[in-house]
Amino acid sequence: MRFLAITLIVHRPDPITGVHKTTQDRFREVLDNALLAEELGFDGFGVGERHERPFISSSPTVVLSHIAALTRRIRLFTAVTTLSLLDPVRAYEDYATLDHLSRGRLELIIGKGNGTAQRELFHVTPEDQWHRNAEGYEVFRQLWRQDKVTAATRFRPPLRDAEGWPRPYQRPVRVWHGSATSKESVDLAARYGDPLFSANVTHPIEPYAELIRYYRERWAFYGHDPARIAVGAGTAGLLVTRTSQEALRAYRPIFESTLAFQRQFGLPVVFETVEDFVERSSALIGSPQQVIDKVHRYHERFGHTVLHLHADANGLTDAQHRASLQLFQSDVAPVLRRDIPDPPFAWGPVPPVTEDEPTHA
Repeated sequence: MRFLAITLIVHRPDPITGVHKTTQDRFREVLDNALLAEELGFDGFGVGERHERPFISSSPTVVLSHIAALTRRIRLFTAVTTLSLLDPVRAYEDYATLDHLSRGRLELIIGKGNGTAQRELFHVTPEDQWHRNAEGYEVFRQLWRQDKVTAATRFRPPLRDAEGWPRPYQRPVRVWHGSATSKESVDLAARYGDPLFSANVTHPIEPYAELIRYYRERWAFYGHDPARIAVGAGTAGLLVTRTSQEALRAYRPIFESTLAFQRQFGLPVVFETVEDFVERSSALIGSPQQVIDKVHRYHERFGHTVLHLHADANGLTDAQHRASLQLFQSDVAPVLRRDIPDPPFAWGPVPPVTEDEPTHA
């Protein structure tokens, strides 16, 4: 099993202290967390893309380029690239450039994105959002694979013998499809034989398990080898401590602050108590053995081989956050790596690359 640390770069007051960091300090925190993830042996670091408050992750390529310059080994993920909002040609140019700057450490997770404000900002309607996402991906993948592209596009000017520069380092880049609530992204992933990444954050396991089951059905429908399926899954929170009592005691004020925030802004409340949240959500809160057992329970339903964890402290102190990640890597990750297989592809730059650009993992 492989492990990613992911941030959406939420920028709001700390749920416990109320301190609201400056924008510059928040970005510095993201960079520090990426360095910590590489130091501790995580396999990837992901940056989301959102174009509305309270997120400041509107330019993931810029943030990931900076992280690429600071790191050497860890793979760099988008989480997710909102192709429904973007011109696929411009997106290709940005990510092909980042692919070179990172020496082939880039992987994309794409999706239509969530949020009314960002949809309105880009004049995208709920009715055409999925069509935009599918068309954007089809153009994007052609640009990555072909020297010249002709496409009768609906949501941007048509392309005729269009060239995308620079040509990419990886040929092609691996693209995962983010899945939260809809079958459209699942079918798109299965159609092209691409891996699926389940959000697995807001609700209990059932709706996510159903979408992954549907993905496997559509994968078979399109005639792909079932041995090549790769599924990733998210988590709703992380706090690993030596005992379950210690974890619950430390996480309770964070949960209660988050619950108050949800109610204040009229957001749907799925879990009313921290005990219910720990039991029925995907959050990994407890002792190392509790966390191992929970990942195994989810693996039985999902068959996933990649797991993402929160890169941010999310109300924990810096010391608590670091200790939790360290304990996960020392006591949890080795067991899960032994028990659960890796994805069915090499964890590194996607071949082939040109002879004058040697592969660096």
